[in-house]
Amino acid sequence: MITLSVLSVFVPTFLLVSLTPGMCMTLAMVLGMTQGVRRTLWMMIGELVGVGLVAVAAGAGVATLMLRQPTLFAVFKWVGGAYLAYLGVMMWRSRGRMAIPDDLESQGRAGRRELAMQGFVTAVANPKGWAFFVALLPPFLDASRPLAAQLVALVAIILTIEFGALLAYATGGQTLRHLLGQADKVRLLNRLAGTLMIGVGAWLILG
Repeated sequence: MITLSVLSVFVPTFLLVSLTPGMCMTLAMVLGMTQGVRRTLWMMIGELVGVGLVAVAAGAGVATLMLRQPTLFAVFKWVGGAYLAYLGVMMWRSRGRMAIPDDLESQGRAGRRELAMQGFVTAVANPKGWAFFVALLPPFLDASRPLAAQLVALVAIILTIEFGALLAYATGGQTLRHLLGQADKVRLLNRLAGTLMIGVGAWLILG
């Protein structure tokens, strides 16, 4: 179905891309700080669904149609980016369910659906993600073989690599929280996480 020679190039390429800091990885690190790794898994589910959708659409040629509707795409980006920036402002002010509470034993709890939607919107509304998959995924598809089976296999590999990278970033965020988690540093940590979240929102809007 997929030759070893293709995999030998495909896996390192997408591993490098996934590990490179970006919007989704920054979001995973922020939520690792504020929600912990286990709660961040819900964001990862939404993000992986979004990445899978974008990858399949790019492989099937739907991305071309999306890029021909810039107004609709821009609205989706702005709404998603503004919401993430709003959450960042709330975190910076140590308010809202996303912020780390002053009492570290009572962790703020964002809803599972809210976390999953953040991941999904960040993945789907990322124009760089669309451009990346349009440019890199098709060359790995062999037109002489069944395309559907190849696409399923490649997307499964992409999602596995992406999940590992998200988990690594979320774990790093949780570790940072433990290092800076003394009560007198909670406000600093909230401001750091909030600033990163605002950056993700701005990145999404301006990307």
